[in-house]
Amino acid sequence: MTGATESTAPVVARVPVLNAANALTALRLVLVPVFAAAVVVSGMSHAGWQIVACLIFAVASATDLVDGWIARRFALVTAVGKVADPIADKALTGAALLLLSWYDRLPWWVTVVILARELGITVLRFWVIRHGVIAASRGGKLKTALQILAITWYLWPMPAALAAVGPWIMAAAVAVTVLTGFDYVVRALRLRRPAR
Repeated sequence: MTGATESTAPVVARVPVLNAANALTALRLVLVPVFAAAVVVSGMSHAGWQIVACLIFAVASATDLVDGWIARRFALVTAVGKVADPIADKALTGAALLLLSWYDRLPWWVTVVILARELGITVLRFWVIRHGVIAASRGGKLKTALQILAITWYLWPMPAALAAVGPWIMAAAVAVTVLTGFDYVVRALRLRRPAR
């Protein structure tokens, strides 16, 4: 009867904190000051350095797409990754927006609206984390894509005719950012609502 005393609990594999997904998130965090330095050196007036800054931003943004895919595809989701990933995203986007406004390329109100929404949603996620996870919606993914496109457009030394398109892309990004912010608030309140 030795079999009756053996544990039948399933073995849950532990995901190492040091994995490919988290390494890409860490890379994104490291690239934030490098990106910021490139923008400052460019003064948003030296085309060569603007291109360098834009490429660094694009590479850092791409790691956000790749690390999420790797984490889900290879079951490498960790508690550290869940916290570090949004921090890295907000740091990169926030640095870009603040610098663009500092160099008078972007109105300050746009930066304030977007950053207030991003920080608010991050706080909201932690507020409901004991009740469940608010997964990124299609609107949230569209918001991220529009923000990245708009920031890239502003960073690249565009000719005047093409540069005029930037504010329209940013306007779309701001609109989707605000709308999805309301959606997250509604979903968070539903999660916090006690079950009947």
